[in-house]
Amino acid sequence: MRIVLLHMPWGAIDVPSLALGILHTAAARAGHEVEVRYANLDFVDWAAGTTGFGVDDYEYFSEKSYFQGAGDWAFAGALYGDDEPAPGFAESADPERYFEYLATNGASEQEMALTRATRAIAPEFIARLVDELAADPPDLVGFTTTFQQNTASLAAARLLKQRCPQVRTVFGGANCDGPQGAALHRNFPFLDYVVRGEGEAAFPALLAGGDLAAVPGLCWRDASGKSTVNEMSRRPLPPAAILTPRYDGFYERLDASVAAGWVDPKLVLEGSRGCWWGEKHHCTFCGLNGSSMEFRSKPPADFLAEVLTLAERHQLLDVYVVDNILDMGYFDTVLKSLAELPVDLRLHFEIKANLRRHQFQLLGDSGAAQVQPGIENLSTRVLRIMDKGVTGCQNVRALRDAQSAGVSVTWNYLYGFPGEQPEDYESVIRQLPVLHHLDPPTGAGRIAIERFSPYFDRPELGFQITRPAFQYRATYRLPESELAELAYVFTAPPRGIGGPVAERLGEAVDTWLARFPDSRLTYREAGGRIVLVNTRPGYDWRVVELTDPVEIAAFRLLGQPRSPAALAAKLPGGAAAAEPVLVRFTALGLLFHDGDSYLQVAVESDNQVLMRMRYRHGPAAVRPRTETEEVLDAVPIG
Repeated sequence: MRIVLLHMPWGAIDVPSLALGILHTAAARAGHEVEVRYANLDFVDWAAGTTGFGVDDYEYFSEKSYFQGAGDWAFAGALYGDDEPAPGFAESADPERYFEYLATNGASEQEMALTRATRAIAPEFIARLVDELAADPPDLVGFTTTFQQNTASLAAARLLKQRCPQVRTVFGGANCDGPQGAALHRNFPFLDYVVRGEGEAAFPALLAGGDLAAVPGLCWRDASGKSTVNEMSRRPLPPAAILTPRYDGFYERLDASVAAGWVDPKLVLEGSRGCWWGEKHHCTFCGLNGSSMEFRSKPPADFLAEVLTLAERHQLLDVYVVDNILDMGYFDTVLKSLAELPVDLRLHFEIKANLRRHQFQLLGDSGAAQVQPGIENLSTRVLRIMDKGVTGCQNVRALRDAQSAGVSVTWNYLYGFPGEQPEDYESVIRQLPVLHHLDPPTGAGRIAIERFSPYFDRPELGFQITRPAFQYRATYRLPESELAELAYVFTAPPRGIGGPVAERLGEAVDTWLARFPDSRLTYREAGGRIVLVNTRPGYDWRVVELTDPVEIAAFRLLGQPRSPAALAAKLPGGAAAAEPVLVRFTALGLLFHDGDSYLQVAVESDNQVLMRMRYRHGPAAVRPRTETEEVLDAVPIG
């Protein structure tokens, strides 16, 4: 059988599709002829050549506007046509209502104009793509759909089925999990099959042409054309059944694309599926694992071999590991081996924020250039509401220790949780200038209600969900009951903070982002003293030396979160010694406190200034070293 697997806009353009790479392996093993076509890159080249479409334009649809659905709305005209819809679909009939929604959610005039223009050209792109497929039609075309790939994939499948009725069409991916996949199959009759859940077993079984009713999770049509939905498997795939992806052709295609000048290519791999924390404590707002939370990881030796083999095959050092959470067993196996090998990989991992300093060092030594620890808030009380299993001070410790190990951190500040109070944020906002030298969040935003999250499934946690988010009504011509099955994001009355407190939080985070590149707070132990260097604008000192034995002991003890009583118990002089130290350290901006816990926030002196490059733009991206930095590096160690 000849198979074409399609990766439609708005899939990421710097990495191949992991899902299609895995299905390529599965289908090729079964003896089928497989081509993976990166139609997202086809769109980039066509749009760039005809309209001047650029990387920022693509990223607006692929990343920035996900929770407003601009990417799917832009291809809805190609799916339905922009003729007048049937009565009852007023939202999808009136684009101005959608643009009011975008504006309310912060879209600029330029972004709204881009969205209009892209919708206008999308039908021509779909027609060109289908013309090329129809010129030599394959037996089957498979689509992976995640995030904002739904309507582009549906538009191509619809037109292809009109042109070539004999070609079988298959959907799979995160947008097809659970009820969503059944709704897609039920409402779009040009879809022959929808695979729900993991595809390594289901896709080859579908291709084999046996009893369709025996394929777990499959949606298929009986002789009358009626949608039939098989029950999803209750047992996730074991690690040995999680296949190594094949990325044949992607990097050559990217090299030939205008996108090669926009992005640096990366490998994308997975060592595990599910979430070992979420199995016991499902974070209340998280819907990422869909219907399969059970944690499974590949044997360390197998995953290490996979990383090294694919890095060598494709001559790439940047590796994005998509695991929801790093297997803790990989520290003494995979990471230790990578640290000892003569390789210079640049790895991205998602981790839990309560790692200790030596674990961050091992991450750095193994090549982890960036981690995503799921920090999301700095208030212990809010983190408990979220069921994160960490404290505010532990999250700040993660930021500090990662930077000390040379590892960059990416995170978002989230708010809007039932039961949170303004004081949970006001204390943090006042202290943010203390943290301006640490990796800032990319922004602050209200949480979304996602399918599969506890907030979606358990209204007793505080959200009364009203209906799917507005973008679904603006995009699809479906009744409300069907949208409720298709949607991933939902609306509910806002909870938690809002108004002035949320505005102050957003402004404080923006200030942090602006000041981070030039802010530094580092320390070095030298000759029985501790030398601290500061360039944070909120504090007017530059170099401070700690020489008093009590202050030195307190500084070391506060490397871990401690209450005043716990600190006093370990300091000579007890509470009488601890209190003035806390007062002085607070005045210097050396401490973050949350509730009854205090933590020193200075970073071990090294080359952290080089980690600021991604926050700068243009010629100013490299600055001369300051006199203070030269002073610190001249301090002898010993």
